[in-house]
Amino acid sequence: MARWEPGARERMVVAAVDLFIEQGYDVTTVAQIAERAGVTRSTFFRHFSDKRDVLVAGQATLSHLLAEGIEQAPASAGPLEAVAAGLERASNEMGPLNRELGPRLKAAVAASAELRERDALKHIGLADAMTTALLARGVPEPAAHLAAEMGVLAFKRGYARWSETDSGTTGLAPYTVAALAELRAAGAALG
Repeated sequence: MARWEPGARERMVVAAVDLFIEQGYDVTTVAQIAERAGVTRSTFFRHFSDKRDVLVAGQATLSHLLAEGIEQAPASAGPLEAVAAGLERASNEMGPLNRELGPRLKAAVAASAELRERDALKHIGLADAMTTALLARGVPEPAAHLAAEMGVLAFKRGYARWSETDSGTTGLAPYTVAALAELRAAGAALG
């Protein structure tokens, strides 16, 4: 069993998602995930505290990238422009594995109440990171929360569209920024 092979974390995520789809989340064990990924159980536990944590793999990095993009937006940027900068920053780090996993991860989450709950908590964490970054820019609290929630929704919508398309050359950023623009227009239409 290869213990120190590069990409172990990614292999464990793929193995877990595939097993969740094939046999269900509840019956999938950490030992099965580790075996399929070609790692030991101890390697699994160096990366994840339990099998639920596989779903939020990379959440801390994603939250950081979203906040970093917001922080680096021009000082003249409004809240949604800053969120767009955060979406671009985070989206530019998404690669082919993220795209490939999208539909499979969506199916695994849809099939498990526990994973749906964990997914919802992930989105709350992303919104909190963006809200905090917007507040640090001096955006008033209600506007910061609303812009962050729109950012999460735009990320989800853009990611879903991106992962379901056949165009392998286009990155995620155009999809998330377009989704934010759609949401902005929909909000204006509510007026």
